[in-house]
Amino acid sequence: MSNTIENSFTLLSEEINKKLQELNITQPTKVQQQIIPVINEGKNIIFQSETGTGKTFTYLLPLINRLETEASNGKVQIIIVAPTFELASQINAAAKSITNRKTALFIGGAPIKRQLETLKEKPEIVTGTAARLVELIRLKKLKIDGIKACVFDECDRLIKKESFEESEELRGLMPREAQFIACSATINKSVKIFFTGVQDIVIPAEDVLKKNITHWAIFAENREKIETLRKFLQAANPDKVLIFTSRADQVENIFSKLSFKKVDCMALHAKADKQVRKAAIDKFRSGKVKVLITSDLAARGLDIPEISHIVQMDLPSDEDFFVHRSGRTARAGKTGINVVIGDEYEMRKYAAIEKKFGLTVYPKQIYNGKIIDPIL
Repeated sequence: MSNTIENSFTLLSEEINKKLQELNITQPTKVQQQIIPVINEGKNIIFQSETGTGKTFTYLLPLINRLETEASNGKVQIIIVAPTFELASQINAAAKSITNRKTALFIGGAPIKRQLETLKEKPEIVTGTAARLVELIRLKKLKIDGIKACVFDECDRLIKKESFEESEELRGLMPREAQFIACSATINKSVKIFFTGVQDIVIPAEDVLKKNITHWAIFAENREKIETLRKFLQAANPDKVLIFTSRADQVENIFSKLSFKKVDCMALHAKADKQVRKAAIDKFRSGKVKVLITSDLAARGLDIPEISHIVQMDLPSDEDFFVHRSGRTARAGKTGINVVIGDEYEMRKYAAIEKKFGLTVYPKQIYNGKIIDPIL
Protein backbone atom coordinates (compact mmCIF):
# COMPACT_ATOMS: atom_id res chain seq x y z
CA MET A 1 0.00 0.00 0.00
CA SER A 2 1.39 3.40 -0.93
CA ASN A 3 2.02 6.25 1.50
CA THR A 4 -0.59 8.30 -0.32
CA ILE A 5 -3.29 5.80 0.66
CA GLU A 6 -1.96 5.29 4.16
CA ASN A 7 -1.94 8.98 5.04
CA SER A 8 -3.46 11.69 2.84
CA PHE A 9 -1.27 14.34 4.53
CA THR A 10 1.69 12.96 2.55
CA LEU A 11 0.11 14.65 -0.50
CA LEU A 12 0.61 18.02 1.19
CA SER A 13 3.74 20.17 1.18
CA GLU A 14 6.29 20.07 3.97
CA GLU A 15 5.34 23.65 4.85
CA ILE A 16 1.65 22.80 5.31
CA ASN A 17 2.49 19.68 7.34
CA LYS A 18 4.67 21.84 9.56
CA LYS A 19 1.76 24.24 10.15
CA LEU A 20 -0.53 21.29 10.93
CA GLN A 21 1.97 20.02 13.50
CA GLU A 22 1.96 23.45 15.13
CA LEU A 23 -1.83 23.00 15.44
CA ASN A 24 -1.23 19.51 16.95
CA ILE A 25 -2.78 17.84 13.90
CA THR A 26 -0.71 14.85 12.84
CA GLN A 27 -3.22 12.31 11.50
CA PRO A 28 -6.02 12.85 8.98
CA THR A 29 -9.58 12.11 10.07
CA LYS A 30 -11.58 9.53 8.10
CA VAL A 31 -13.12 12.20 5.84
CA GLN A 32 -9.73 13.88 5.26
CA GLN A 33 -8.17 10.53 4.40
CA GLN A 34 -10.82 9.78 1.81
CA ILE A 35 -11.52 13.20 0.28
CA ILE A 36 -8.15 15.06 0.21
CA PRO A 37 -6.83 12.87 -2.67
CA VAL A 38 -10.04 13.45 -4.70
CA ILE A 39 -9.88 17.26 -4.30
CA ASN A 40 -6.13 17.16 -4.91
CA GLU A 41 -6.84 15.65 -8.35
CA GLY A 42 -9.10 18.61 -9.19
CA LYS A 43 -12.34 16.61 -9.24
CA ASN A 44 -15.76 18.12 -8.51
CA ILE A 45 -17.26 16.59 -5.38
CA ILE A 46 -20.11 16.76 -2.87
CA PHE A 47 -19.20 15.02 0.37
CA GLN A 48 -21.12 14.35 3.53
CA SER A 49 -19.50 13.77 6.87
CA GLU A 50 -20.75 14.00 10.43
CA THR A 51 -20.26 17.16 12.45
CA GLY A 52 -16.89 17.52 14.13
CA THR A 53 -15.01 15.31 11.65
CA GLY A 54 -12.83 18.03 10.11
CA LYS A 55 -14.65 19.03 6.92
CA THR A 56 -13.12 22.53 6.71
CA PHE A 57 -9.53 21.29 6.54
CA THR A 58 -10.67 18.49 4.21
CA TYR A 59 -11.12 21.02 1.40
CA LEU A 60 -8.76 23.79 2.56
CA LEU A 61 -5.64 21.62 2.77
CA PRO A 62 -5.58 20.28 -0.83
CA LEU A 63 -6.80 23.57 -2.33
CA ILE A 64 -4.19 25.67 -0.53
CA ASN A 65 -1.54 23.04 -1.23
CA ARG A 66 -2.23 23.39 -4.95
CA LEU A 67 -2.34 27.19 -4.72
CA GLU A 68 1.08 27.29 -3.07
CA THR A 69 2.74 25.32 -5.87
CA GLU A 70 2.33 28.38 -8.10
CA ALA A 71 3.63 31.92 -7.84
CA SER A 72 1.07 34.44 -6.63
CA ASN A 73 -0.71 36.14 -9.54
CA GLY A 74 -2.66 38.63 -7.38
CA LYS A 75 -6.02 37.13 -8.39
CA VAL A 76 -8.74 35.51 -6.28
CA GLN A 77 -8.26 31.77 -6.86
CA ILE A 78 -10.34 30.10 -4.15
CA ILE A 79 -13.84 31.26 -3.19
CA ILE A 80 -15.68 29.72 -0.23
CA VAL A 81 -19.32 30.48 0.53
CA ALA A 82 -20.92 29.81 3.93
CA PRO A 83 -24.46 30.41 5.26
CA THR A 84 -23.53 32.48 8.33
CA PHE A 85 -21.11 35.17 9.38
CA GLU A 86 -19.75 32.92 12.16
CA LEU A 87 -18.97 29.98 9.89
CA ALA A 88 -17.41 32.22 7.20
CA SER A 89 -15.25 33.84 9.87
CA GLN A 90 -14.20 30.42 11.22
CA ILE A 91 -13.22 29.19 7.73
CA ASN A 92 -11.20 32.36 7.12
CA ALA A 93 -9.35 31.82 10.42
CA ALA A 94 -8.68 28.17 9.50
CA ALA A 95 -7.22 29.24 6.12
CA LYS A 96 -4.97 31.81 7.84
CA SER A 97 -3.65 29.11 10.18
CA ILE A 98 -2.20 27.06 7.30
CA THR A 99 -1.08 29.60 4.71
CA ASN A 100 0.64 32.96 4.40
CA ARG A 101 -1.24 33.70 1.17
CA LYS A 102 -3.62 36.65 1.50
CA THR A 103 -7.16 35.79 2.66
CA ALA A 104 -10.26 37.98 2.93
CA LEU A 105 -13.66 37.76 4.60
CA PHE A 106 -16.73 39.31 2.95
CA ILE A 107 -20.00 39.18 4.86
CA GLY A 108 -23.32 40.99 4.61
CA GLY A 109 -24.15 43.57 7.27
CA ALA A 110 -20.51 44.77 7.42
CA PRO A 111 -19.43 48.05 5.76
CA ILE A 112 -18.88 47.37 2.06
CA LYS A 113 -16.44 50.29 1.79
CA ARG A 114 -13.93 48.54 4.04
CA GLN A 115 -14.35 45.33 2.03
CA LEU A 116 -13.61 47.20 -1.20
CA GLU A 117 -10.37 48.41 0.41
CA THR A 118 -9.52 44.79 1.33
CA LEU A 119 -9.94 43.77 -2.32
CA LYS A 120 -7.24 46.25 -3.29
CA GLU A 121 -4.82 44.12 -1.23
CA LYS A 122 -5.33 41.33 -3.80
CA PRO A 123 -6.48 38.39 -1.68
CA GLU A 124 -6.19 34.92 -3.21
CA ILE A 125 -8.56 33.09 -0.86
CA VAL A 126 -11.96 34.68 -0.30
CA THR A 127 -14.63 33.49 2.15
CA GLY A 128 -18.05 35.04 2.60
CA THR A 129 -21.81 34.89 2.60
CA ALA A 130 -23.52 34.39 -0.77
CA ALA A 131 -25.38 37.72 -0.97
CA ARG A 132 -22.29 39.83 -0.28
CA LEU A 133 -20.06 37.82 -2.64
CA VAL A 134 -22.63 38.20 -5.44
CA GLU A 135 -22.91 41.94 -4.71
CA LEU A 136 -19.13 42.43 -4.96
CA ILE A 137 -18.99 40.44 -8.21
CA ARG A 138 -21.87 42.49 -9.67
CA LEU A 139 -20.04 45.68 -8.73
CA LYS A 140 -17.09 44.27 -10.71
CA LYS A 141 -14.91 44.70 -7.61
CA LEU A 142 -14.48 40.98 -6.92
CA LYS A 143 -12.90 39.62 -10.11
CA ILE A 144 -13.67 35.96 -10.77
CA ASP A 145 -11.65 35.24 -13.92
CA GLY A 146 -8.83 33.63 -11.89
CA ILE A 147 -11.02 31.36 -9.73
CA LYS A 148 -9.85 27.75 -9.73
CA ALA A 149 -12.12 26.36 -7.01
CA CYS A 150 -15.48 27.24 -5.47
CA VAL A 151 -16.60 25.66 -2.17
CA PHE A 152 -20.16 25.58 -0.80
CA ASP A 153 -19.83 24.82 2.93
CA GLU A 154 -23.01 23.71 4.77
CA CYS A 155 -24.46 23.40 1.26
CA ASP A 156 -27.86 22.14 2.44
CA ARG A 157 -28.39 25.44 4.27
CA LEU A 158 -27.12 27.48 1.30
CA ILE A 159 -29.85 26.16 -0.97
CA LYS A 160 -32.71 26.65 1.45
CA LYS A 161 -35.35 29.23 0.47
CA GLU A 162 -33.75 32.22 2.25
CA SER A 163 -30.46 32.01 0.33
CA PHE A 164 -31.24 29.86 -2.72
CA GLU A 165 -31.32 32.76 -5.21
CA GLU A 166 -27.90 34.13 -4.23
CA SER A 167 -26.32 30.67 -4.08
CA GLU A 168 -27.68 29.81 -7.52
CA GLU A 169 -26.44 33.11 -8.96
CA LEU A 170 -22.99 32.64 -7.42
CA ARG A 171 -22.71 29.13 -8.84
CA GLY A 172 -23.73 30.42 -12.28
CA LEU A 173 -21.14 33.23 -12.19
CA MET A 174 -18.20 30.89 -11.60
CA PRO A 175 -15.84 30.12 -14.53
CA ARG A 176 -16.79 26.88 -16.31
CA GLU A 177 -13.43 25.29 -15.57
CA ALA A 178 -13.60 26.01 -11.80
CA GLN A 179 -13.57 23.00 -9.47
CA PHE A 180 -16.80 22.70 -7.42
CA ILE A 181 -16.79 21.31 -3.89
CA ALA A 182 -19.82 21.08 -1.59
CA CYS A 183 -20.07 19.61 1.88
CA SER A 184 -22.32 19.26 4.92
CA ALA A 185 -23.20 16.84 7.69
CA THR A 186 -26.61 16.40 6.09
CA ILE A 187 -26.90 16.14 2.31
CA ASN A 188 -30.36 15.69 0.86
CA LYS A 189 -31.89 15.16 -2.57
CA SER A 190 -32.21 18.94 -3.17
CA VAL A 191 -28.43 19.36 -2.80
CA LYS A 192 -27.76 16.61 -5.35
CA ILE A 193 -30.19 18.23 -7.80
CA PHE A 194 -28.58 21.68 -7.27
CA PHE A 195 -25.14 20.23 -8.00
CA THR A 196 -26.22 17.87 -10.80
CA GLY A 197 -23.25 16.21 -12.45
CA VAL A 198 -20.97 16.63 -9.45
CA GLN A 199 -19.48 13.46 -7.98
CA ASP A 200 -21.23 12.47 -4.74
CA ILE A 201 -19.47 10.74 -1.84
CA VAL A 202 -21.04 9.96 1.51
CA ILE A 203 -18.45 9.10 4.13
CA PRO A 204 -19.36 6.00 6.14
CA ALA A 205 -20.87 7.16 9.43
CA GLU A 206 -18.45 7.38 12.30
CA ASP A 207 -21.50 7.19 14.56
CA VAL A 208 -20.44 10.26 16.52
CA LEU A 209 -24.11 10.75 17.43
CA LYS A 210 -24.29 7.22 18.92
CA LYS A 211 -20.79 6.49 20.16
CA ASN A 212 -19.45 9.81 21.42
CA ILE A 213 -22.59 11.61 22.59
CA THR A 214 -24.72 10.57 25.58
CA HIS A 215 -28.37 11.56 25.16
CA TRP A 216 -30.53 12.63 28.11
CA ALA A 217 -34.21 13.55 28.35
CA ILE A 218 -35.53 15.81 31.10
CA PHE A 219 -39.29 16.26 31.24
CA ALA A 220 -40.67 19.74 31.93
CA GLU A 221 -43.94 21.48 31.10
CA ASN A 222 -43.46 24.49 28.85
CA ARG A 223 -43.85 27.09 31.63
CA GLU A 224 -41.29 25.22 33.79
CA LYS A 225 -38.59 24.78 31.14
CA ILE A 226 -36.36 27.76 31.93
CA GLU A 227 -36.42 27.07 35.69
CA THR A 228 -35.60 23.40 34.91
CA LEU A 229 -32.72 24.63 32.75
CA ARG A 230 -31.44 26.82 35.61
CA LYS A 231 -31.56 23.86 38.01
CA PHE A 232 -29.82 21.67 35.44
CA LEU A 233 -26.99 24.19 34.98
CA GLN A 234 -26.53 24.40 38.74
CA ALA A 235 -26.51 20.60 39.14
CA ALA A 236 -24.33 19.78 36.10
CA ASN A 237 -21.90 22.70 36.46
CA PRO A 238 -20.86 22.16 32.80
CA ASP A 239 -17.45 23.21 31.46
CA LYS A 240 -19.11 24.80 28.45
CA VAL A 241 -22.77 24.52 27.45
CA LEU A 242 -24.57 25.60 24.27
CA ILE A 243 -28.34 26.07 24.68
CA PHE A 244 -30.57 25.85 21.60
CA THR A 245 -34.07 27.12 20.97
CA SER A 246 -35.86 27.19 17.61
CA ARG A 247 -37.43 30.59 18.18
CA ALA A 248 -35.23 33.67 18.02
CA ASP A 249 -37.43 35.57 20.54
CA GLN A 250 -36.93 32.76 23.05
CA VAL A 251 -33.15 33.33 22.97
CA GLU A 252 -33.67 36.73 24.63
CA ASN A 253 -36.31 35.34 27.01
CA ILE A 254 -34.04 32.55 28.27
CA PHE A 255 -31.11 34.97 28.53
CA SER A 256 -33.16 37.49 30.57
CA LYS A 257 -34.54 34.91 32.98
CA LEU A 258 -31.19 33.18 33.55
CA SER A 259 -29.42 36.53 34.00
CA PHE A 260 -32.08 37.57 36.53
CA LYS A 261 -31.24 34.41 38.49
CA LYS A 262 -27.55 35.43 38.42
CA VAL A 263 -26.49 32.84 35.82
CA ASP A 264 -23.49 34.19 33.88
CA CYS A 265 -24.51 33.68 30.24
CA MET A 266 -24.58 35.29 26.81
CA ALA A 267 -27.03 35.22 23.90
CA LEU A 268 -26.26 34.76 20.22
CA HIS A 269 -28.89 36.26 17.89
CA ALA A 270 -28.93 35.80 14.12
CA LYS A 271 -30.15 39.41 13.81
CA ALA A 272 -27.70 40.92 16.30
CA ASP A 273 -24.90 43.24 15.21
CA LYS A 274 -21.86 41.34 13.89
CA GLN A 275 -19.55 42.76 16.58
CA VAL A 276 -21.97 41.71 19.34
CA ARG A 277 -22.14 38.20 17.90
CA LYS A 278 -18.36 38.02 17.58
CA ALA A 279 -17.90 39.19 21.18
CA ALA A 280 -20.33 36.51 22.44
CA ILE A 281 -18.56 33.73 20.53
CA ASP A 282 -15.08 34.92 21.54
CA LYS A 283 -16.02 34.98 25.23
CA PHE A 284 -17.62 31.53 24.96
CA ARG A 285 -14.68 30.12 22.99
CA SER A 286 -12.14 31.41 25.52
CA GLY A 287 -14.17 30.09 28.46
CA LYS A 288 -14.80 33.53 30.00
CA VAL A 289 -18.50 32.66 29.71
CA LYS A 290 -19.58 29.02 30.11
CA VAL A 291 -23.19 29.36 28.94
CA LEU A 292 -24.24 30.50 25.45
CA ILE A 293 -27.89 30.62 24.32
CA THR A 294 -28.54 30.54 20.60
CA SER A 295 -30.93 29.77 17.75
CA ASP A 296 -30.28 27.24 14.98
CA LEU A 297 -29.58 29.95 12.41
CA ALA A 298 -26.91 31.62 14.52
CA ALA A 299 -25.05 28.47 15.51
CA ARG A 300 -24.96 26.45 12.28
CA GLY A 301 -21.43 25.20 11.61
CA LEU A 302 -19.91 26.66 14.78
CA ASP A 303 -16.75 24.81 15.69
CA ILE A 304 -15.98 25.61 19.31
CA PRO A 305 -13.79 23.11 21.13
CA GLU A 306 -14.51 21.65 24.56
CA ILE A 307 -18.32 22.08 24.57
CA SER A 308 -19.25 19.53 27.23
CA HIS A 309 -23.05 19.84 27.03
CA ILE A 310 -25.74 20.73 24.50
CA VAL A 311 -29.20 21.61 25.84
CA GLN A 312 -32.14 21.64 23.42
CA MET A 313 -35.07 23.61 24.84
CA ASP A 314 -37.31 22.27 22.07
CA LEU A 315 -37.00 19.86 19.17
CA PRO A 316 -36.64 21.40 15.70
CA SER A 317 -39.17 20.50 13.00
CA ASP A 318 -36.26 19.55 10.71
CA GLU A 319 -34.46 16.48 12.08
CA ASP A 320 -31.25 17.59 10.32
CA PHE A 321 -31.12 20.43 12.83
CA PHE A 322 -31.14 17.87 15.66
CA VAL A 323 -28.01 16.33 14.13
CA HIS A 324 -26.31 19.73 13.71
CA ARG A 325 -27.26 20.83 17.23
CA SER A 326 -26.05 17.62 18.91
CA GLY A 327 -22.86 17.68 16.85
CA ARG A 328 -21.65 20.91 18.45
CA THR A 329 -20.33 18.68 21.25
CA ALA A 330 -18.07 15.60 20.98
CA ARG A 331 -15.96 17.20 18.26
CA ALA A 332 -12.62 15.80 17.02
CA GLY A 333 -13.00 12.48 18.84
CA LYS A 334 -14.12 13.94 22.20
CA THR A 335 -17.28 12.93 24.10
CA GLY A 336 -20.23 15.04 25.19
CA ILE A 337 -23.78 15.12 26.55
CA ASN A 338 -26.88 16.19 24.62
CA VAL A 339 -29.91 17.08 26.76
CA VAL A 340 -33.47 17.68 25.60
CA ILE A 341 -35.73 19.53 28.05
CA GLY A 342 -39.20 18.87 26.73
CA ASP A 343 -42.90 18.45 27.43
CA GLU A 344 -44.99 15.37 26.62
CA TYR A 345 -45.27 16.20 22.89
CA GLU A 346 -41.48 16.71 22.58
CA MET A 347 -40.73 13.52 24.48
CA ARG A 348 -42.81 11.58 21.93
CA LYS A 349 -40.92 13.34 19.14
CA TYR A 350 -37.61 12.54 20.87
CA ALA A 351 -38.61 8.85 21.04
CA ALA A 352 -39.14 8.89 17.24
CA ILE A 353 -35.68 10.48 16.72
CA GLU A 354 -34.17 7.91 19.10
CA LYS A 355 -35.63 5.11 16.96
CA LYS A 356 -34.69 6.69 13.61
CA PHE A 357 -31.02 7.33 14.51
CA GLY A 358 -30.60 4.21 16.67
CA LEU A 359 -29.79 6.23 19.79
CA THR A 360 -30.23 5.34 23.45
CA VAL A 361 -31.89 8.16 25.37
CA TYR A 362 -31.61 8.14 29.16
CA PRO A 363 -34.40 9.83 31.14
CA LYS A 364 -33.08 12.08 33.93
CA GLN A 365 -34.51 14.35 36.56
CA ILE A 366 -33.13 16.96 38.93
CA TYR A 367 -33.63 16.20 42.60
CA ASN A 368 -32.04 17.96 45.59
CA GLY A 369 -29.57 19.75 43.31
CA LYS A 370 -28.42 16.54 41.59
CA ILE A 371 -29.09 14.91 38.22
CA ILE A 372 -30.47 11.46 38.87
CA ASP A 373 -32.32 8.60 37.16
CA PRO A 374 -36.09 9.03 37.51
CA ILE A 375 -37.57 7.98 40.84
CA LEU A 376 -40.18 5.40 39.95
